[in-house]
Amino acid sequence: MHGGLSPEAEKLYLAMLRGDVIEPGPAHEELERLGLIRNNDVRPPRSALAAIASGHEAAAARARETAEVLAAAYAERGAKEVDFVEVLKDADEVISAFEEMQSQAKSEIRALDPGSYLSPQPEASPVQPPALARGVAYRVVYESALLQSERGFASVQESIAVGEQARTFPGVPLKLVIADSDRALIAVPTVTGGNVVALLIHPSVLLSALIELFEAFWRMAVSITPGGREDGQQEPTTATRRLMALLSAGLTDESIARELGVSERTVHRRVSRLQQLLGAQTRFQLGVQASRRGWL
Repeated sequence: MHGGLSPEAEKLYLAMLRGDVIEPGPAHEELERLGLIRNNDVRPPRSALAAIASGHEAAAARARETAEVLAAAYAERGAKEVDFVEVLKDADEVISAFEEMQSQAKSEIRALDPGSYLSPQPEASPVQPPALARGVAYRVVYESALLQSERGFASVQESIAVGEQARTFPGVPLKLVIADSDRALIAVPTVTGGNVVALLIHPSVLLSALIELFEAFWRMAVSITPGGREDGQQEPTTATRRLMALLSAGLTDESIARELGVSERTVHRRVSRLQQLLGAQTRFQLGVQASRRGWL
């Protein structure tokens, strides 16, 4: 897990909950450093989760700052003179570059969409379905405000229906499209306002930074499901808050089932749904995401 508990440490923590005998090692030291164990006693993970969640918030802030620095540097300081950056100012030229990137992509298209600059709402691309049909994966993070308009909601759902993986996050900083790891297209307003500069980025340190920027937002974003606005729009329910509190206290599934008066299978099913909802691969990641959203 990025910025959280390693798989080895998480496995060790769960083993200690079961009462297994544990040998000292790097994973044990990691648990001690995060405050999850003290003097070989297992501690409730709530405080550690809160600290890691705060780290995610700080990462989001740093990512937005990075985006602003990149945009300002290359929109206003002679980007056209840099050999790995092309400045596109004509709308038709920008659209052509956007469609060509998708048509030539071999494995994946990644994008951040704030719903501004080139268009006020997300627009379904006519070249997306053919690209998906030949095996190109699409991952897009949309500004959460886009889902509040009928037009934006319908467009996102149309893309999901043809195979796009979509997530949402508040405060998406710029419009960005990345084709494989070969090219990126970003659109930013000039500092003086009134104009939009689109930048086509070729392989470089800047392209690598943009890829990392996208992945940071993808990890923090929440999945959007077909037919619904944000998955879990009604969450957290009282039942979910209680379940998360029991999980964060370190209870086993058997104990949680007994506390809730349900079967262990029901607990497994609810936890799996919440992991999918919050984009968490493990239960510890689930706790981090839930804590960051104020569910604990």
